Amino acid sequence: MKFTTAIRACAALICFAAMAIAGPAYGQSVEDFYHGKILTVVVSADAGTPTDIIARQFARFFVNYIPGKPRAVVMNVVGAGGMVAAASLQTRQPNDGTVIGFLQRNNLYIPLLDPRQNRFDPRKVRWLGSLNKVQYCIVSMRRSGVTTADDLTKRKMYIGATGFANEDRTLPALLDEYLGAKMSIVPGYTGRGEVYLAMQRGEVDGWASTIDGLQQGEPVRMLANGKMKVLLHLGWNSPAPFANVPNLSTYITNPDVKALFNLFLLPFDAGRPIAVPQGVPEDRLNALRAAFAKTIADPAFIGAMKRSGYPIDPIDGSAVEQIVSRLYATPEPQIESARKLIFSSH
Repeated sequence: MKFTTAIRACAALICFAAMAIAGPAYGQSVEDFYHGKILTVVVSADAGTPTDIIARQFARFFVNYIPGKPRAVVMNVVGAGGMVAAASLQTRQPNDGTVIGFLQRNNLYIPLLDPRQNRFDPRKVRWLGSLNKVQYCIVSMRRSGVTTADDLTKRKMYIGATGFANEDRTLPALLDEYLGAKMSIVPGYTGRGEVYLAMQRGEVDGWASTIDGLQQGEPVRMLANGKMKVLLHLGWNSPAPFANVPNLSTYITNPDVKALFNLFLLPFDAGRPIAVPQGVPEDRLNALRAAFAKTIADPAFIGAMKRSGYPIDPIDGSAVEQIVSRLYATPEPQIESARKLIFSSH
C-alpha cells in the first residue's frame, strides 16, 4: 500500500515537473505569445499591385489590434494565379498564428476544378474575412479597333494574361466559348505591370482588369488620354465608376450558362480573402478574427483605404466559408463544363 502511494506521489511529481519544464508556453496567453513576435503576411501578388497595396495598408492597422502587438512583415509569394501562395500557407507555413495569407478569390474554386492543385483546399484553412469585393472588366487599346462590347464578337484581339488559374485568363476564355468573342489569349505575364507594358508595346491589345486596378497608376492615364477603353463589365450589374459600360446580363441569358459563369463570379464577393493555416490554436484564431473585425471598423483605416482608392466592402470569415460551401455544392455538370473550358484553353 505504501509502495503504491509512493509510486503515485512520484508520478505526480514527474507530471508537475513536466508542466514546469513546458514553462509559460503551457497556458500561455495570446498577448504573451504575440509579444515580440513577427506576423508574416503572405501576399499572393507582386509588390505594387492593388492586392499588395491593400495588404500592406491592412497589416499596418491590423497588428495594433492583436494582443501583444506583433510586428508585421509582408512576404510576396507569386505564381500560378495565387495558388503558389495558397499552397504555401497550407503546406509550408507554421500554424501557430504567426502567418496570415492574403489570397486570391480563384483559390476558392480552382482546387475544385483542377486535381493538380490539391496542395490547397479552401475548406481546410481558417478564414478571417475579406476586405473588399472584386469586379472585372475587359479593356482594350483603341488602336486595336475593338472599341465596343459588340466588337468583341466581330474582330480578333489579343488578350494578355497571367497565371493559368487566374481570372484574367479564365474570364476571357468563358467569353470566347459562350459569347462568341474572338479573343486570342496570350498567357505567361508575371503581373499587371508586364501586361500593360505589353499593351503599350503593341504585343497585346488588352486584358481582363479589375475595376480597382483601373483607378491607380498608368491605367488612369491611358483611360484619360483615350488610348484605352473599358468595353464590358464582367458581372451582372455595372459598378458606379463605369455605369454606362454594358455588362454580362445583356449577353448571357441562358440559365445554365449563367450558373456556369457564377461558379467564377461568386468568389468575387470574397475579393481578397484572408486565411490562416488549419491548426492555429483556437484562442489565437479568435484573437485574429477579433482584430480583423476591429480593423475594418477603424475610421482611420477606412479613411486611409478610401484615400488610396481602395474603399473597403468587407465580409467576415464565416461569409467566406459560406461562399466556399456554395462553390463545393455546384452540380457536377457545371463543374465538368468549367473543367473542359479551363483545360482546353490551357
